[in-house]
Amino acid sequence: MEMLALLTVLLLAHAVAYLAWQAVSRRRRACCYLLDYACHKPSDDRKVTTEMAGDVIERNKRLGLSDYRFLLKVIVNSGIGEHTYCPRNVLQGREESPTHHDALEEMDDFFAHAVAGVLAKTAVRARDVDLVVLNVGSFSPAPSLVSRLVRRFGMREDVMAYNLSGMGCSAGLIAVDLARNVMLTRRPRTTMALVVTSESCAPNWYVGTDKSMMLGNCLFRCGGAAALLTNDPAFRSRAKMELRCLVRANIGANDDAHAAAVHREDADGRLGVSLSKALPKAAVRAFTENLQRLAPRILPARELARFASRLLLRKLLMGPRKHAAEGPKIDFKTGVDHFCLHPGGTAVIEAVRKSLGLTAHDVEPARMTLHRWGNTSASSLWYVLSYMEAKRRLKRGDRVLMVTFGSGFKCNSCYWEVTRDLADAGAWEDCIDEYPPETLVNPYMDKFGWVNDLQGLGSGLF
Repeated sequence: MEMLALLTVLLLAHAVAYLAWQAVSRRRRACCYLLDYACHKPSDDRKVTTEMAGDVIERNKRLGLSDYRFLLKVIVNSGIGEHTYCPRNVLQGREESPTHHDALEEMDDFFAHAVAGVLAKTAVRARDVDLVVLNVGSFSPAPSLVSRLVRRFGMREDVMAYNLSGMGCSAGLIAVDLARNVMLTRRPRTTMALVVTSESCAPNWYVGTDKSMMLGNCLFRCGGAAALLTNDPAFRSRAKMELRCLVRANIGANDDAHAAAVHREDADGRLGVSLSKALPKAAVRAFTENLQRLAPRILPARELARFASRLLLRKLLMGPRKHAAEGPKIDFKTGVDHFCLHPGGTAVIEAVRKSLGLTAHDVEPARMTLHRWGNTSASSLWYVLSYMEAKRRLKRGDRVLMVTFGSGFKCNSCYWEVTRDLADAGAWEDCIDEYPPETLVNPYMDKFGWVNDLQGLGSGLF
């Protein structure tokens, strides 16, 4: 009898130990690590200097004096410098007649640099990649771009390949979310995932006179990034960061938000991206929706309790008055060390800065990325992260919040924990010491401010 009891205890202990081991194993397999990433740096012959930008604008004979003034005002206030990149067909004067080959060439340049770069940095072979998620918003050829990528790098026949399009500037984190979810379905097997994100500028340069669509030419530039993610615990010591949570919000049911950024034709049938004046407001609203679900998952309980108590006290004291002063704000710095914000434009960056109560130091990476690279759509966040790393801001244990916005209208965010001190300058290597510059004012006004003096109108217009 005593032997039976002993055996029962041993069996129970073994079962408990096995279940505990299984739980730990499942948790470890559910992790998502950022092994490394690479940002695309196009060749110098694709840089858009002030003179080149002026030539491109002057080639459009449809523009009138008011259009020139509008473009000058937008460019001067855009926060973009003289070292961003354009597709070759634009620099060659063929923006009105892009070819399919132009778009494919832009993608192939990106693949050859960023995708090959991240594989080389991590010593991961292309045939070791189990999953590929590629997003390019406004170019969807057949075969798909992800198939072109699989063929170019000779990946396995059983590689899982997903091609996302039309998801806008927020697609980078959607791709990360998709990769993470596929990893979860493959447990207990480990997965090596390649996430590739870019945008196609070659066939999408706007050549009309609709001011809401001319904005895109002043903001969007060529770029792209590739990242390797894995749930294999064996790679944790080599990984740069671990994903803690990812939250997505879509307010596309609202008409104004849905129309904030639209790829459409103008009245003359010319294709372009229309950016409405409601875009910053839509970004803040989508951001608010996202933060309502994100905050309880990343902030300490004491900060949530402080905010709730102050909000309740304010409601009790203010009563039913509708036009009261601004209420208490959550201090996100209690749970976040670094804010990796989408550099969609100066207005968007400033709107997010005010919403979160951030400092100039907090938004410096986003502003510098906009100045150096422009808005590279969904890949922009990786350039912002690379700036933080090049400046050696990211230390082991630091918490990084990524926030991105995109047409739809969407706001996606993810929360990373840095797993080791980071100091790779990446695409910023040859210029990081020049940032931040003494001034972000570009020389466009000096060289093209003459348009303000035509027909007796002074520079006070701007």
